[in-house]
Amino acid sequence: MQADVLLTGAGTSLAGDRHQVPLLLTPRVFADARGFFFESWNQGSFAAALGLPVEQAPAFVQDNHSRSSCGVLRGLHYQLPPHPQGKLVRCIVGEIFDVAVDLRRGSASFGDWVGAVLSAENHQQLWVPEGFAHGFLTLSDPAEVLYKTTDFWNPGCERAIRWDDPQLAITWPLGQLEGMAPLLAEKDALAPWWADVQAEDLF
Repeated sequence: MQADVLLTGAGTSLAGDRHQVPLLLTPRVFADARGFFFESWNQGSFAAALGLPVEQAPAFVQDNHSRSSCGVLRGLHYQLPPHPQGKLVRCIVGEIFDVAVDLRRGSASFGDWVGAVLSAENHQQLWVPEGFAHGFLTLSDPAEVLYKTTDFWNPGCERAIRWDDPQLAITWPLGQLEGMAPLLAEKDALAPWWADVQAEDLF
């Protein structure tokens, strides 16, 4: 498995060690005329990618599966302590643009974001650690996303930030939607702006 540290939208690196920042994971794929095979999950390989011993690597407790039509935008979501979530995200049908935003107040890259295209063709996965908000834009019709989480969903700890906040300035590939406006859940459309997020709602 290859693990790459992503650059932010401003072209800089996120602050922190490898296990503290988002990583783009690319598996080794064995393909021939019959099809392909690859390990989509291996605890040892994941720990090595994070630079941690296996026993210190994040453990996952839940798998989620979503299906979205083209133009659906989900996010930006996160959970606060005592139930923060790390997520390992992959797209098994179609294509998405996946984003993570640094919410760690003590971080030199606080408020910065990284993004990557995940698709059924590239088999890549995005590791989104605790302390980051996550969201994605669906670029195909449909797209199916699988993601592992390090804690269970907890509505009391769940928070959201506006996807199109001008201060975050995420460069979503909206041009690929051919003029379509992103399709949002009501809670995402009503999410607070970055400037209005309270300190207690950050990490």
